[in-house]
Amino acid sequence: MLQAAAVAVIIFASSSDLRILPACPHWIESCILLLAGVWFVNLVNFMDGLDWMSVAEVVPITGTMVILGSLGKFPPTATIVAAALCGAMLGFAPFNRPVAKIFLGDVGSLPIGLLLGWCLLQLAYHQQFTAALLLPLYYLFDATITLSRRLIRRERFWAAHRSHFYQRATDNGFTVWRVVSEVFALNLGLAVLAVASTMTQSVTTNVLFLVLGSIAVSLVLLRFSRQR
Repeated sequence: MLQAAAVAVIIFASSSDLRILPACPHWIESCILLLAGVWFVNLVNFMDGLDWMSVAEVVPITGTMVILGSLGKFPPTATIVAAALCGAMLGFAPFNRPVAKIFLGDVGSLPIGLLLGWCLLQLAYHQQFTAALLLPLYYLFDATITLSRRLIRRERFWAAHRSHFYQRATDNGFTVWRVVSEVFALNLGLAVLAVASTMTQSVTTNVLFLVLGSIAVSLVLLRFSRQR
């Protein structure tokens, strides 16, 4: 409930001039963003189940936002927030490196998800929707596919589990270092595509970037699913 309230405040406090789907009634768009925001905040929490996993995700995303801010593709206020979050995660990294001494837990991961979601929302509001999807694409794929699979199997999706692809990878013989290294490298590739998407107005090119990003994420998920 607290996550939903926080996301609602962010969305409904935003200027009505900032639109992602201008052809859609404002109240419908706000409801869609509310659901998406709540899901994103929670998926960041769901995905924080391995040492350095959050670092491997948040640092490339926020670092890319700082780059986009320096290029004038991202609002200054959001750039400052992204830089602060990136710095905080870099400061946290030495304590969370495998084997971790300090963990984020709900107290850490939920606020990070909220701040990261707000930054991505600002990116989308400023007509960089492709970049806003590409940057968190690994998290979106892993968490959404895992939840959908658990719902189809009629499992208690809210209960603790080890069904995420990155968790299955460690069960399949991948070391923690290998998993987070591959996720980090993947996120760097997605970051390159995200920056490139801001340099073009071509819908076809942006769709191509999304397809390439989706293929790259799918290949990593398939690798994590296989026994070594």
